Amino acid sequence: MEGTFHAILKLKIHKFVMSVYATSKSFPKEEKYGAISQINRASLSIMLNYIEGFARRKEKVKLQFYEISHGSLKESKYLLYFAYCQKWIEDVPYRKIIRDAEEISRMLWSTIDNIEKRTVFNIFFFIFLLIS
Repeated sequence: MEGTFHAILKLKIHKFVMSVYATSKSFPKEEKYGAISQINRASLSIMLNYIEGFARRKEKVKLQFYEISHGSLKESKYLLYFAYCQKWIEDVPYRKIIRDAEEISRMLWSTIDNIEKRTVFNIFFFIFLLIS
């Protein structure tokens, strides 16, 4: 089941990154080295850090990469909001891409939360074994 969750999350992130890249193509050309570059790098960083975290064995290392991925998602959301305020993105496409980002955010955060809970449980279990 966990594999299915992660496959779905990875696909959603991929579609989000593709949407961001497609959306940023309509930004003003003078933003090529500014907002366009930044939003593309931030959105791609979501996937790259997620994949790197997924490939790691140690829970703390996984957690670090997933948190970076989540941070990159938040950065992407702000850049999308900035573009919307600049009127580079219309209302309907903006709302859709933000809904997608929020769904990914919930999924990433549940992954982070589950790792943290397992880590805390393992610490308490280890302490219990030591004192019993």
